[in-house]
Amino acid sequence: PSMAPPVHLTFLGGLGEIGRNCAALESEGRIVLLDCGQLFPDDLPGVDAVLPDFTWLLERADRIEGCVVTHAHEDHIGGLPYLLRSLAGEGVSMPIYGAPFTLGMVRGKLKSAGLPLPDLVELGDHARLPIGPFDCEFLPVTHSTPSGLMTVFGTSQGRILHSSDFKLDPTPIDGRVTDLGRLRELADDDGIRLLLADSTNAGIAGSSTSEATIGPVLRQVFADHEGRRIIVGAFSSHIHRIQQVVDAAAETGRTVVVLGPSMVRNVTLARELGLLRISDRMLATDEQLEDLDPATTCVVCTGSQGEPRAALKRMADGSHRFLNVGDQDTVVFSSHPIPGNEAAVSRLHNALARRGVQLVHSGQLGVHTTGHGKADELLALHEAADPDLFIPVHGEYAHLVAHHDLALGRGMPEGQVMRCTDGDRVSLNDAGLVRAGRVSDEYVMVDESGRQVSETLVEERRAMSGEGFVFVRVVVDGRKGRLVGNPVVESRGWVEPDDRDTWHRDVAEAVTEAVASAVGDGQREPRELERLTRRATGRLVSRRTGRRPALVPTVEVR
Repeated sequence: PSMAPPVHLTFLGGLGEIGRNCAALESEGRIVLLDCGQLFPDDLPGVDAVLPDFTWLLERADRIEGCVVTHAHEDHIGGLPYLLRSLAGEGVSMPIYGAPFTLGMVRGKLKSAGLPLPDLVELGDHARLPIGPFDCEFLPVTHSTPSGLMTVFGTSQGRILHSSDFKLDPTPIDGRVTDLGRLRELADDDGIRLLLADSTNAGIAGSSTSEATIGPVLRQVFADHEGRRIIVGAFSSHIHRIQQVVDAAAETGRTVVVLGPSMVRNVTLARELGLLRISDRMLATDEQLEDLDPATTCVVCTGSQGEPRAALKRMADGSHRFLNVGDQDTVVFSSHPIPGNEAAVSRLHNALARRGVQLVHSGQLGVHTTGHGKADELLALHEAADPDLFIPVHGEYAHLVAHHDLALGRGMPEGQVMRCTDGDRVSLNDAGLVRAGRVSDEYVMVDESGRQVSETLVEERRAMSGEGFVFVRVVVDGRKGRLVGNPVVESRGWVEPDDRDTWHRDVAEAVTEAVASAVGDGQREPRELERLTRRATGRLVSRRTGRRPALVPTVEVR
């Protein structure tokens, strides 16, 4: 039998963490990228975003056909400005395929990064078109942002289905349900060879609640807090949630004010596209807040994750330009803390409570539901698609393991499920899935301006923020073979300010002792003298204080 050409998959991010989702599908030497996201840094001082390592991709820049973006979340589109800038350096532009709302968000991102716009190709539900060697079909999928798309890639090795981030919501706000019917048709027709599916909630039993259950809860909150100003914190991309907040506000005769640049941008975009229905007369601007009656006002804003510069944080610390909150305000957190953010959200709750604000959050009432399907929903996807092969994607490592086990529990043989992580390269050929080496899975860290930040720099910042630093300057008279004056010592964050002088004298003494004898023996090499300075300082510092500040020795030989 003739061998069909293989298809390669290269996972650049998103497998083993929530964030920087990015995979490359490759056939006949051509590459289609699936998503291009960023990861929000947890404990990385001075780092604004963590990206996939694009090196492997940039080496093959002329083979890229385009990038399919499945939906508008940062962990799927946040890496685009960086990749496009690097590709432009190679003289390459890459078309981007996505739903109108997703592309609207991408367009905004690229504009604010000052980048020229590539071809943006709009995809409607059930669109079919070739991208490079792949015959693609795009199916509607429900998630916590509008217009999510599942992708079916028709390949030389059969169909590859990527679920995108999804849930099975029988009653979505826009009536757009996940199209399992079409998957069943495809399964019956020639079958689905390989499934790649969202694993975020694979370890949680049951099903997620419908987005439609949130509306009645919000209406109840608005009824219970009559006569008070209501402020709702939500994700700016969660248009269906915003719709339900607005509907509750309309029913109770409230004016709506939208706060936060991203919230304003996304609400405007969603209204333009007809995805969000708010009448003009219901809306007021932030500047009109002072003139509005608080009892008939509803504010929708960003910052429910405790982000330092967002609207809610500013209200909490009293620095918001247009809004002072107090005991006549109710703040509704219509979101869950994202993993790693629990402490920041808890601090925000406390800071608002100190101002007398009444809090409503998902720990008390169902004012939030997840955008990711739980175990029963994932099983339903597996049942509909009935794939020959399966790779769990999108999740932390424990989520991938749970999804792997779920597939085995459904009866898939062990040999047909492959667990991959960032950097894995896999070949899909006539025999099935075969591991095909690794590419870099390095975290590429960038700062606000998009410049890369090295691991060494982050380590240095961690040391300085935790332990402080000690600076020592030594001047050597090369001709006379002795030190010029005493070494100059400065430190910050190492010992109490009142004790500094004493400590600095001790360090200077230890350094003089170590360096003077070496200079007397004819040593004139600044690097070597710096090493001795560092060693003498480090020994005294750790022996006497048990701490490990960053050491900054400089030696000048005259």
